[in-house]
Amino acid sequence: MRYALFENQRDTLLLVARILLMLLFVLFGWSKLTDYAGTSAYMAAEGLPLPALTAVVVIVMEFFVGLAIVLGYWTRPLALLMALYTLGTALIGHHYWTMTGAEQMANMINFYKNLSIIGGLLLLCLTGPGRYSIDRR
Repeated sequence: MRYALFENQRDTLLLVARILLMLLFVLFGWSKLTDYAGTSAYMAAEGLPLPALTAVVVIVMEFFVGLAIVLGYWTRPLALLMALYTLGTALIGHHYWTMTGAEQMANMINFYKNLSIIGGLLLLCLTGPGRYSIDRR
């Protein structure tokens, strides 16, 4: 009985959670998609291999996979894939342990934010998308 309010709103809360979890990815994925040349140049500047291909992978993961999760399409496997991607971006993009000063602190915060997002994605793998999703149709 204590949690009846949450259980009665389970599907709505899962929809809101999917939207909020993916908001960051979809917004920044869109900006990368609309500036592919800049995204590719950034990947090269970061020293990533095959920057043009890496940019495509990043765009697909952030924008298209993010949008699929918002819509509740293949939610569980894509949430797991996004969790792995997010771990990779944390390790590659926010390696605070190699930095000092303000840069270290900013990257430490972003690293641990990524870990928190991974937690949400793993919960989504466990719960599924809820009723308001393509998966449930």
